[in-house]
Amino acid sequence: MTHSGSQARPVFLGQNQYGKAENRVVRVTRDGATHQVKDLNVSVSLSGDMDEVHLSGSNANVLPTDTTKNTVYAFAKEHGIDSAEQFGIHLARHFVTSQEPIRTARIRIEEYSWDRIEAAGEGEHSFVRQGQETRLTQITYDGSSWEVVSGLKDLVVMNTTDSEFWGYVKDKYTTLPEAYDRVLATQVSARWRFNWSDDAREMPDWEESYASTRRHLLSAFAETYSLSLQQTLFQMGARIIEHRDEIDEVRFALPNKHHFLVDLKPFGLKNDNEVYFAADRPYGLIEGTILRDGAEARIPADLTNL
Repeated sequence: MTHSGSQARPVFLGQNQYGKAENRVVRVTRDGATHQVKDLNVSVSLSGDMDEVHLSGSNANVLPTDTTKNTVYAFAKEHGIDSAEQFGIHLARHFVTSQEPIRTARIRIEEYSWDRIEAAGEGEHSFVRQGQETRLTQITYDGSSWEVVSGLKDLVVMNTTDSEFWGYVKDKYTTLPEAYDRVLATQVSARWRFNWSDDAREMPDWEESYASTRRHLLSAFAETYSLSLQQTLFQMGARIIEHRDEIDEVRFALPNKHHFLVDLKPFGLKNDNEVYFAADRPYGLIEGTILRDGAEARIPADLTNL
């Protein structure tokens, strides 16, 4: 903490950071007629010895945010983009090691996936944007240790049976009927923290890790006979921890996308779990962290800040 000037004032400079947010970069890799696409949204945030720019306006320690933007595009050319995680690691290491005043770099990346369109003719260069989920990663580096938290958002999933909800607390305001066969749907927001933190250790295979973690998440959702969304949440996280040795912590935010049976009795019709009203709000919001035994929780409880 630093006093805000030469005269004594009851004001201190607290945590601060700066950088260039949401740099949209698309990297096309051309292997003859076959092309590969990586589509990222990269946000750079730097912190360190930045007292004077706040207190006196001196920019002597400030690397312009425009320069950080340029670095993102130059690195896409110089290093390529093997994975969002690897690209973020290259950027974070560069900013911390090349700028003495910078002590910590945080790189946040959203990745948008494209599927190849199989078409007649030569070459493989046509793509259709996937509409399922957005892949995420956050890289933090302080010059000696790394923290990598990856994940996804907006992955919408549904089970049309094998879900119940009953036996809950009831008071004078409770109107919800117990359900012994219901639709369970949610829009998954998930983050998982890797135990890789040291350059001396071998990095995970970031691409394989994401694909496998996503697969285990979906398998657990589909295979769990659910008596509550909390139970499903735990099973999803436990499946990841049990199958992915490189991951120590998983955090979920699961909005319950309620599907209510429509009352068709006024029309002389019986609704046998066939017709539902899909309500978008209000919704139950179920959140939780699952940890490997002995691991420490580090992912923020509020995923909107990650």
